Amino acid sequence: MISFRYEEMKYMLTVQEISRVLGVSIHTIYRLINSGELSAVKVSPRKTVIKAEELERYINRK
Repeated sequence: MISFRYEEMKYMLTVQEISRVLGVSIHTIYRLINSGELSAVKVSPRKTVIKAEELERYINRK
């Protein structure tokens, strides 16, 4: 299992940062968001962020 602690990182992460943590493509992250597996917030037309806490929940579910 992947070890991830959001206390050691930023509170909100970009899609690109999440893709690096999980080792998958940006397109895969958007698929996870669209399928509802990851909750995200669109802060502008070109920027989507995900709470680090949400990433930790996703990792723990897998």
